Amino acid sequence: MKVAFQGEPGAYSEQALFEYFGEVESVPCESFEAMFDAVVSGRCDAALAPIENSLAGSIHQNYDLLLRHSLHIAGEYFLRVRHCLIANEGVKKEDVKKAISHQQAIGQCLGYFRKNGIKSETVYDTAGSVKMLKESGARDTAAVASKRAAQLYGMKILEEGIEDNPENYTRFLAIQREPVAPQGAAKTSIVFTLKNVPGSLFKAMSVFALRDIDLTKIESRPLAGKPWEYLFYIDFIGSLEDEASRRALDHLGEYALMLRVLGSYARFSV
Repeated sequence: MKVAFQGEPGAYSEQALFEYFGEVESVPCESFEAMFDAVVSGRCDAALAPIENSLAGSIHQNYDLLLRHSLHIAGEYFLRVRHCLIANEGVKKEDVKKAISHQQAIGQCLGYFRKNGIKSETVYDTAGSVKMLKESGARDTAAVASKRAAQLYGMKILEEGIEDNPENYTRFLAIQREPVAPQGAAKTSIVFTLKNVPGSLFKAMSVFALRDIDLTKIESRPLAGKPWEYLFYIDFIGSLEDEASRRALDHLGEYALMLRVLGSYARFSV
């Protein structure tokens, strides 16, 4: 089985991929678009896409890509993110004047940087920052990435767990070409649009409240080509196999201009 992820080998996405799928072949992709395209084209059987972080919020690009492609969410996984300060061999912590990493990793360590007088610089990827640092041989710069990235590139870990908040989790979605029928505790993700009239969102939410269906997330995104109109993404507890869920979606269909089920899948618990 081939599974696509965005980033260099050693990225957090690859770590999550192996923890979720087990022994599979990981396929690194330069961008989120390339990751989705790898599944659409059949080059990969699935992808593991980050969708939100407990500290930094949603990854909006992947919400847009879910809508753009006819793929299905087949599962979810929560990865506990522990950032490491990584340097070339022989470098000491007091030598580090600058840290490089992906913008989200940088944002999650700003307090640590301020405390230690370290400037930050954004690059394209966490594991990629380790690769760049190794190639440059810089002695005053560190990378922020995973422990696995340091091991893969033969680099030195100066300190582990430098994130400002220990409750740092990234939620990933398993994406594939065919839908699944989950057994047991399940979650369903949908996207819809509404008429821009008073009470439309209240009516949409009421179809779940009337049936005691728990909403775990609601996200609005601009509707491309229609200024000040929005798409609504919702995750709720339940499966398309449940009568209450089916009735709620039928009811929502009476209000929605567009309604699409992105997937029903097994719910992950930390």
